[in-house]
Amino acid sequence: MNAAYARLPSTTSPCQVKDSNNRRLIAFTTPENYAVRLSHLIHLKGWTSLWCPTIAVEPTTNTKSSILHYLSPPTPLINQFSALAFTSRSGISAFSDALSELTSTPLSPSGEDFTVCALGKDSELIDNSFVGKICNNSERIKLLVPEISTPAGLVESLGYGSGRRVLCPVPLVVGLEEPPVVPNFLRDLDTKGWIAVRVNAYETRWVGPECAAELVKRDGGCGVDAIVFTSTGEVEGMLKSLRAMGLDWEAAMRVNPGMVVAAHGPVTAAGAKSLGVDVNVVSSRFGSFDGVVDALALLWNN
Repeated sequence: MNAAYARLPSTTSPCQVKDSNNRRLIAFTTPENYAVRLSHLIHLKGWTSLWCPTIAVEPTTNTKSSILHYLSPPTPLINQFSALAFTSRSGISAFSDALSELTSTPLSPSGEDFTVCALGKDSELIDNSFVGKICNNSERIKLLVPEISTPAGLVESLGYGSGRRVLCPVPLVVGLEEPPVVPNFLRDLDTKGWIAVRVNAYETRWVGPECAAELVKRDGGCGVDAIVFTSTGEVEGMLKSLRAMGLDWEAAMRVNPGMVVAAHGPVTAAGAKSLGVDVNVVSSRFGSFDGVVDALALLWNN
């Protein structure tokens, strides 16, 4: 099965036995900056979306200052680096926003190639505008998009660092335990001989105790057919909200019997499993959200 590996939950509700003309209800927990894109893909399938954000992702004054520390004159510190490695779209946006504060490009036009890494569709943000803000010699900038759109795939694509420095704009996690994704990414870079320097480019925050309410208060109607998680932080935010309401994941499944749990790629699936949430569908095309939505369609069509 190319789109995903999948298995149905052991219990199926009467509301889930639907013909192709009936709309399914798909909950998703992405932060606001990703919500429009995923909701659109859900609607293209003829389904109804239910947005239940569990985390908020946004830059702050402090995180912008952290980025500007490496970009500001008279001698921008970014010139001590050979690469810039982004693991999220939010990191690219925050970095681009900080670049817009400058009156001159921080990276010298001369020198060895400078590699900018991004995952999957996130790489679309490394456009001429972004490159023009970081260096006035576009020939010096080399975009690297790993074939496997994971932080581990990015590390493999970068190859051996041989003591070179790589700047890593990553999130500062507030109100939740930091998932292992970023620490493992930095560790893997170090193992490959890179000097990985972390910069907190934006904050990932829990949105509060009510974020799971839409999932568990169905007022006797049909339950949710599927829930889509796109990061481990979203899963933890959901579980924390359930606990705040005196519930657990099993309670959410009882309210929504037969609900399919879908993960946007193996990293999110592994994170969910580590938190005690069984995943039924895992997209194998996780460079964009199309993969997880297509995986759900494939599961139900079969």
